[in-house]
Parts: sequence; structure tokens; C-alpha cells
Amino acid sequence: MSESHAARHFREHRQVVEDSIVALAGNIDEAAHLIVDAARSGHKIIAFGNGGSAAQASHLAGELLGRFLRNRQPLAAVALASDAAAVTCIANDFGFDDIFARQVHGLAQPGDVAIGLTTSGNSPNVLRGLAAARERGAITIALTGAAGLSGGQPQCLLAVPSRNTAHVQEVHLMIIHILCIHIDQSFTA
Repeated sequence: MSESHAARHFREHRQVVEDSIVALAGNIDEAAHLIVDAARSGHKIIAFGNGGSAAQASHLAGELLGRFLRNRQPLAAVALASDAAAVTCIANDFGFDDIFARQVHGLAQPGDVAIGLTTSGNSPNVLRGLAAARERGAITIALTGAAGLSGGQPQCLLAVPSRNTAHVQEVHLMIIHILCIHIDQSFTA
């Protein structure tokens, strides 16, 4: 009898998680410290991505504005794909490749943290958004798949060691939750 789709997916997921622990533990801690230091200094977190990555960026912003596991002060955070009017206006007037860069140019200040999520590492609008963040003096963090980031170097790269989009997104969500654990511990007494 052959392995079920569910069993295969969970087995492959477990392997990606184990590989990610080895490859990313130090970088996740670094990203958490960058975010906590920025938030402590009154800076905001700007997150963006496409599709599932947009949903995860929104999830992160919600956890920072609300709470994760512990009650703590709300932290300034925004997910750039969440404003349909801004996204469609910019896409219509300037092109889809500029939907994040245009918003970053308008919102980012030196010391803010820009988090770009792209499983492929090739999304032109995410790459442009991260480049705009660097131009504005923001700290840049990229969550990608095994290919890393095509063009530009973020201050912190979290490249999940897999080329399977589903597994990369699953680990991105785990990374977001780990970041939130660090943040909760740093902002609660």
C-alpha cells in the first residue's frame, strides 16, 4: 500500500522543520532582536508579500498590534497588502511591481523594520519593497525559500531550506510565531 498524501506531506514537512532548525535558529534570534530593538525605540514593523505571504504578513501585523500569547502593549505594525484601495491604486497608476515600494517610501523611517516574504525569492514587488526600505534607512528582513533572495541583501535572511512552496510557507508561519514569542517575552513583565 502506498503512502497517503497526508502522511507524505507531514513526513516531508517534518524534514523541512528539522533542516530549518539547524539552518535558521541563529538567524531567527537575530531577526527577533532587530524587531524588539526597533519596537523598543518606537519604530514600526512593515510587512509585505503576495498571496499566502501577504496573509502571513497580515498575521504578523495583527499579532504585534494585538497580542500573541501574553497581554502586552500594542506595537506599531502594518501589512502593506491589507489596504485594497492603496494596493489597487498603486498597481493601476504605477504598476504591480511598485505596490510595496511606493508604500514603503511613504511610510518607512530610519530604524523601522521592513519584513518581505517571498517563497521564491524572486517577487519583483517584494524585492523593490526591500530596496525602498534600505533607501529609507529601515532594517530589512527577508523570509524566503531555499533559493534565498534574488537581488539585494537584507540585513537578516531567513531562507527556509526547501523549494516546496507549501513547506516554505508552513515554516514561515512557524518563524512568525517564534518571533512573536521573543516579542512577548521582551515586552511583558
